[in-house]
Amino acid sequence: MALFDAVILDWAGTTVDYGCFAPVQAFAEAFGEYGIQPTMDEIRGPMGMLKRDHVRTMLEMERISGEWERIHGRAFTQEDVEQVYLLSESKILGLAGGFTDVKPYVTETVETLRGHGIRIGSTTGYTDAMMGIVAPAAAQKGYIPDCWFSPDSTGHKGRPYPYMIFRNMEALGLSDVRRVMKVGDTVSDIKEGKNAGVYTVGIVEGSSAMGLSMEEYEALSPEDREYACKTVSRKFLEAGADWVVRDIRGVLELI
Repeated sequence: MALFDAVILDWAGTTVDYGCFAPVQAFAEAFGEYGIQPTMDEIRGPMGMLKRDHVRTMLEMERISGEWERIHGRAFTQEDVEQVYLLSESKILGLAGGFTDVKPYVTETVETLRGHGIRIGSTTGYTDAMMGIVAPAAAQKGYIPDCWFSPDSTGHKGRPYPYMIFRNMEALGLSDVRRVMKVGDTVSDIKEGKNAGVYTVGIVEGSSAMGLSMEEYEALSPEDREYACKTVSRKFLEAGADWVVRDIRGVLELI
């Protein structure tokens, strides 16, 4: 008998969009239209959160808030958060369809998990409208979870709140958090899983936390690749991850 009843997977950076580039490009373009050029670290730091919270978190960063005051002559307001968010949302909606390739080993791993009687749930930082683009495109490429929930289904309380995980458990008819595994590629994913009390796993290759395309990752020397993986693994473990896997196939060793 498998140790878990369900594995709940994130989307961009975990099951699709190797390196999680659709949201990164959208945030870079949205902030750029307000005169601010965020760094990759600034963009990727809050990755996995509800997109509105992501924008707010970036605007609260010391350098970005200072740049906002310098450029706009005042501190940012809640209205500014909303306007930058709406712009980034429109950009993600325009970009998401081009970043739906399923990551290596996902479809095979999901098929194996289902062969063990394990259900496949999912949570995301995307909205329902964004998922209306991403989920059907991923389905055409072979990846269909049993259910998915966005922050739209939880009163807009996304990660690190645990409620999307609980909605998955409700939909799948599960009662024991100890028999649920959450797998994601960001610190926000790890915090979501730990707050839900489920077994929480960080995935390294193709993660937002690493921030490399497949071509960039494969071009690294063996030494640089190992260093990059250890750096991401350490970040996940420090956030509270129960385990870290190199790619999604590692989940099979845990069931």
